[in-house]
Amino acid sequence: MTEAPWYDIVAIPALLRHARNTYGSAMREALEAAGYGDIPKNGLYVVGGLALGEGDVPLSELIRSLRISKQSAGQLVDTLVLRGYLERSEDPQDRRRLVIGLTARGRAAAAVQTGARERIDAQLADAIGSAQVTSLRKSLAALIALDHEQDSPDDDA
Repeated sequence: MTEAPWYDIVAIPALLRHARNTYGSAMREALEAAGYGDIPKNGLYVVGGLALGEGDVPLSELIRSLRISKQSAGQLVDTLVLRGYLERSEDPQDRRRLVIGLTARGRAAAAVQTGARERIDAQLADAIGSAQVTSLRKSLAALIALDHEQDSPDDDA
């Protein structure tokens, strides 16, 4: 009788957590080496996410995407502002709202973070092949869609 591979026995949430740790550890090590070791927990998500976007993001959108309390999100933003990664300003379309954006230091840290992520992505593609990485992305997108009550990703994508 053939034993099932270890990854067939481990629950998917545990696999996701450990896979996330692979990326997080690589990013933290790269940031530390480059002098950006003071980014707090959840700060990687904020800095990296803002770097992918186009311009400033409303603070309310950030709070919603992090799924943390307004108070915790505010403290995180305050810390990132004080440490020079973010700047806060009024929304030009609605002065009652605040938007956040990356500073030059934040963009530099995001570039280091992106480089670490790309190294892990390349190692993963070497280990399982580009088609499998694409399949993994599609599977994760379907899982995310379940949470957001959206349709599954396109089968042709």
